[in-house]
Amino acid sequence: MSSVKGDFGRGLIVVGPVLVTLYLAHYLYSFIAGVTPGILLNAETLEAIAPGLGEYARVQLASFLRVTTFVGFLLLAMYVVGQMTDTTIGGVLEGIVDYVANRVPVIRVVYNASKTATETTFGAGEALQTPVRVETWDGVWMTAFKTGQRTPDGRATLFLPTSPNISSGYVLEVSPDDFTELDETLEEALTRVVSGGFGDAETAEAELDEGALTVVGHLESDETKNREQ
Repeated sequence: MSSVKGDFGRGLIVVGPVLVTLYLAHYLYSFIAGVTPGILLNAETLEAIAPGLGEYARVQLASFLRVTTFVGFLLLAMYVVGQMTDTTIGGVLEGIVDYVANRVPVIRVVYNASKTATETTFGAGEALQTPVRVETWDGVWMTAFKTGQRTPDGRATLFLPTSPNISSGYVLEVSPDDFTELDETLEEALTRVVSGGFGDAETAEAELDEGALTVVGHLESDETKNREQ
């Protein structure tokens, strides 16, 4: 029974995220297709371009074209806004948006959490850098990340994220001698943090199997001694 549950759990770990991703993608696609006006891209418009297609095919194609057009304009708008943030006008507009969003109670929480998560993941100058481990308590080491910033007295500024939500955490000011750089990539360290420590599952499973064999060996040794007595 335990083997069946284990196999089912491992299968769920693999298939579950895929199903959730597909569901969210389908929901987002349906939402964009529903709210995007079909004045220019609709089945009637495509009838003159592709008369050989059936009505159902034209409806689905028009819906797909509206979604791709909307996403394309959205990506273009993000790029333009990103370019504007490097200018004085962009900085002023960003300050106005921050001011307005932080004056609305509910929106303030969502806005700041989304902004922090986005800056943590996609930030340029202030993005997370080399993963390190720092001793927060005696004998307890935690995974943190360099931010590339330093305090006036020479301490390195580290970001210690919470798990599994990396959009929150703690800012640590640590002496360079009090943390150790990890021999792994940023993606590997983030995977371990986001997965709650289960990112390196193969190593953990190997250690578990080795521990189980050790316990079995001790039990067999004790049983042999009892028989001899």
